[in-house]
Amino acid sequence: QVQLVESGGGLVQAGGSLRLSCAASGSIFSINDMGWYRQAPGKQRELVASITRGGITNYVDSVKGRFTISRDNAKNTVFLQINSLKPEDTAVYYCRGEIRTSRWTSASSIYWGQGTQVTVSS
Repeated sequence: QVQLVESGGGLVQAGGSLRLSCAASGSIFSINDMGWYRQAPGKQRELVASITRGGITNYVDSVKGRFTISRDNAKNTVFLQINSLKPEDTAVYYCRGEIRTSRWTSASSIYWGQGTQVTVSS
């Protein structure tokens, strides 16, 4: 089995920073794309940032210049550095990974973490 566990959320004032981490563990052969999503109350879950195994990144326009996604392939971990936080960044942040669990198949499956709450006060 595979588990993704997020950490690093919390309550922060507007303009502050947080660093989210997501560690994948279990029967992992390799991890392809990893990403961070968020879901605010009453809204759909949206992609915030993604990163390929080779380090190519993608961001939603609303976070460009403020959020930075990175990963440590050796530790099966992805990070999200969040700077200049705004109240509209308040949401539950979820980690997502495309994970290959066997060397005998090229297929990968999608796994999600349980989420970490980020609350930004004005």
